[in-house]
Amino acid sequence: MERPTVLECRNLWKLYGAQAEAVLARHGGAPTPEALREAGIVPAVRQADVTVARGEIFVIMGLSGSGKSTLVRCLSRLIEPTAGEIRFEGRDLLAMSEAELIDLRRHRMGMVFQHFALLPHLTVLENTAFPLEVQGVDRRTRLERAREVIELVGLTGRETRYPHQLSGGQQQRVGIARSLIVEPDLWFLDEPFSALDPLIRREMQDELLRLQARLQKSIVFITHDFDEAIRLADRIAVMRDGAIVQTATPEELVLRPATDYVAAFTRHIPRAKVMRLATAARPLTGADFAGDLPASALVATVADRIEAAGKPFRVIGAAGEVLGQVDARTIVDILLGRDLPA
Repeated sequence: MERPTVLECRNLWKLYGAQAEAVLARHGGAPTPEALREAGIVPAVRQADVTVARGEIFVIMGLSGSGKSTLVRCLSRLIEPTAGEIRFEGRDLLAMSEAELIDLRRHRMGMVFQHFALLPHLTVLENTAFPLEVQGVDRRTRLERAREVIELVGLTGRETRYPHQLSGGQQQRVGIARSLIVEPDLWFLDEPFSALDPLIRREMQDELLRLQARLQKSIVFITHDFDEAIRLADRIAVMRDGAIVQTATPEELVLRPATDYVAAFTRHIPRAKVMRLATAARPLTGADFAGDLPASALVATVADRIEAAGKPFRVIGAAGEVLGQVDARTIVDILLGRDLPA
């Protein structure tokens, strides 16, 4: 069943320069990069279309300067787009008053950024509870809720510590707890782990996936790291020079890149890390099977089991239907990058 849309934008532009709106209008709302350069306009975001479904991790990725952080700030209206349409649960975000936006951000949206921005004079408990203090929630209620969220992110026992007494990963957990305390429906995370060491970064990715399995938030996640993107994302939008060049699942990006740029981004990614058994399945050739495996399983997670079995496995779809089989030969072909037979 298709999930309902939480956030969407259509034909979104963010241009910097004198008379940007006039330049946009003069070119029929769709100026070329060359036309913008000639007019002295810097296009931070160009003709972006984004749709985020309820409970989805939607990753926006690209190199530095690609426009991804500007786009997410437009989506939350932290900066004003030059043109386009943004809707949150069907409501026109660009038509909202400042008061309506503040109320929306305080109660329906959570935000986590690369720089933790913790208040140094407040403890972990007080930092976490701070958004509820801003809302005017009484002290007892907000501290009780803060303790619940601190437990959720694995910081129980550190409530009385100050930010300078925490590691980078622990500080980021406080930032996550602080954004979750308002129980947001939509969660923006702008390169939240990029300042962390690789091992801590991996740990925080695991933490995010654990939280998402439990909370099922609608998440817009910004990163420049494709390995991080494919690990976390349900879908990925790849940006270049302010434009989204392809939006697809990790599997589709690796197996069917829309442009040479996307192909270059994905070339180093082993297919087994993104390919699901539904794609790998071949037609049934017999009746003797080692067992059944779900079509949604990633090849990399079941490859050893299939190779060791000596018999093929049936691949089973979400409705219980048999989609085909996978065997050791198929797994070896995928791992070696060979083309699979039709």
